[in-house]
Amino acid sequence: MTTTAPAPVPMPWRLARVEDGWLETRTARTVVLDVPGWPGHDAGQHVDLRLTAADGYTATRTYSVASAPEAGRLVLTVQLVGGGEVSPWVVEEARAGDELEVRGPIGGWFRWSAEMLQPVLLVSGGSGIVPLMAMLRERSRTGTTTPFHLVHSARTPDHVFYTNELHALAVSSPGLRVDRLYTRGGLPDDARTPGRLRPEDLPAVDAFDAPPLVYCCGPSGFVETATRILLDKGHDSGAVRTERFGPSS
Repeated sequence: MTTTAPAPVPMPWRLARVEDGWLETRTARTVVLDVPGWPGHDAGQHVDLRLTAADGYTATRTYSVASAPEAGRLVLTVQLVGGGEVSPWVVEEARAGDELEVRGPIGGWFRWSAEMLQPVLLVSGGSGIVPLMAMLRERSRTGTTTPFHLVHSARTPDHVFYTNELHALAVSSPGLRVDRLYTRGGLPDDARTPGRLRPEDLPAVDAFDAPPLVYCCGPSGFVETATRILLDKGHDSGAVRTERFGPSS
């Protein structure tokens, strides 16, 4: 006699309502969503977001969650994509009270929780900082002092998401280091000249008391470059967790 495994139950779509929103940069916006029945998530996970037009047409895109785990509530930060179907609505049109649908949480590998005691190296390019911000916020929420080092690359200081919060966390959180580097134009007193990610921008494995978990997120080219540098600097490939997006993500 043979038995078959039950078919997986599809994730339900949940109604979400916009509670609040604000610009992070001129082309990126954070929205706070009230999601009744949302079970919570792990820092680093993502969700599907679906919009439905009056004529029934739907558009779905995937976005990382920016908030620390919390039941019934999600925070997303969305970068405007030219010609997109979802990001222009989120960045330019969404207002408090507007409704949409979300499905998730999604993702089993690119996750962090306070029970993971290894040091952590976070490497992000552009909007790739979003899931890493969820990890930083969860670290702060739980009060852990696990060593964290964030290396974030952006075009200019005006392109950095969460800039004030990152500064506050770096000042107030023991064991947290935040490095920002710029590819197009930096600040007048920057010692580093603007440019793409370089080997000297990322710490070697022996810069930590124990081999760290590494989370790297950003455009595909950035992630490929960062991963190559990390492996050259002694980080184990099994400890480097990556998430990447292309031009239409």
